[in-house]
Amino acid sequence: MKLALFDLDGTLLPTDSDHAFGEFMVTLGWVDGETWRRRNDAFFAQYQAGTLNLGEYVAFATSAWRDRSLAEAEAARERFMQEVIGPALHERARRLVNGHLEAGDLVAVVTATNEFVTRPIASAFGVAHLLAVELERDAQGRATGAIRGVPTFREGKVTRVEAWLAALGHRWDDFEDVLFYSDSTNDLPLLEKVRSPMATNPTPALASIAQERGWPILNLFETP
Repeated sequence: MKLALFDLDGTLLPTDSDHAFGEFMVTLGWVDGETWRRRNDAFFAQYQAGTLNLGEYVAFATSAWRDRSLAEAEAARERFMQEVIGPALHERARRLVNGHLEAGDLVAVVTATNEFVTRPIASAFGVAHLLAVELERDAQGRATGAIRGVPTFREGKVTRVEAWLAALGHRWDDFEDVLFYSDSTNDLPLLEKVRSPMATNPTPALASIAQERGWPILNLFETP
């Protein structure tokens, strides 16, 4: 059995689900459009540049919906899945994931986007194991805007994967191979940890590193 780990945004999706969910909040009229869009874009630019303060971003991103009822927030998420994510699910990405699932590999999505946004996306790919940024909840189960535990971001992805494997009774060495598919240099700690790093739809910075190190490069969204 192999262990196959997948980043989500930019890797399995040709978009960033966190940023796109913020844009969807604008579409719904739940936030001040222009002000929100400027801040959302600024945070996304920081992520791409490797300078993002994740705690600040999570507090901002969840502020659009966390004070609404859970039913309202989940209904908005369902619309987001149908209108934004559904059309972005590419067949080649589905086939890549399905290939590992059908081979009996242990498969997980490991993403720096929060679990509220990404849980149904992982399910849409047929992946039961999701390691995402966990949101702190109050006594009523409402998100507070803070992060709970170690976020799946940069080095935190390695920490969370190791804890998840331990909970399943596994270690890295238990697997025939360990693969991680990612598009971003933010994921270098986990890419460097696994046996088979797979630069997938890589940013120019990651593509350069992959070429220097001889890592495979996959481009899922280009026309074959």
